[in-house]
Amino acid sequence: MTAILRLESAKHLRGAVALTGAFALLAAFLLSVFPSLADEAELLEEAYPELMVVMFGFEAIHTLEGFLASYVYAVLWEVFVGIYFAYLGAGTIARDVRERRMDLTLSNPVSRESVVLQKIAALWVPLVVLSVGLFAVLYAGSVVLDETIDPLVLTMAHVLSTPYLLVCAGIGVVLSVALDRPESAQTGAIGAVFLLWLVDGLAEMNEDLEWVGALTPSRYFDPTAIFVHEEYTLVDATILLVTFLALLAVATIAFVRRGI
Repeated sequence: MTAILRLESAKHLRGAVALTGAFALLAAFLLSVFPSLADEAELLEEAYPELMVVMFGFEAIHTLEGFLASYVYAVLWEVFVGIYFAYLGAGTIARDVRERRMDLTLSNPVSRESVVLQKIAALWVPLVVLSVGLFAVLYAGSVVLDETIDPLVLTMAHVLSTPYLLVCAGIGVVLSVALDRPESAQTGAIGAVFLLWLVDGLAEMNEDLEWVGALTPSRYFDPTAIFVHEEYTLVDATILLVTFLALLAVATIAFVRRGI
């Protein structure tokens, strides 16, 4: 039974297209200022505080690859898209329970496990729409700027970011099952993803806190390594996938056992 998957996928389409349009405009603006920024790249790198250099991965920002890694993927993709997926995940269960739609759903021949899995599977829509949209804008922008950027690098950036975004969604799903109010779940998910990203940056500046940074999902997605050094760390992606599956298992078990 895939009715829930089809219905949830359709619900995500409009929001995904709208967000892609907004990100496309912002990415186009950033690309338009790249030529002038590249001329002042060395001065900018020296002017930035150490915390910003660490958190945004500023490196080789005079090149288009370094610029995209720091300004587009370390900010737009890692922070804002991560928060967006956490927000979507947090609304999967709690909102239906709160609005009594879950009673109607479970009155059909469908298991609770299937409900959770189909709702999280529907996130393929924003994942694909956002990835394809941003890829197209950035690649077209590089052509307009007469800059050469390897499409494989862009592709791998989106492939390797997928597990990270799934972990963000998984955090939201766990909170969606654990909390009764959807607003509380969504606020908690947004706060958790942002706080984990912030902790990762702070931990990198303190060797004594390195172990704390290793517990954050953003530690395992490094746009600078992908764009500047062309390092595709499949081990890190695997760690994130395992973490997502663990979060999904926790959410599913908790939903099966909870009363509605």
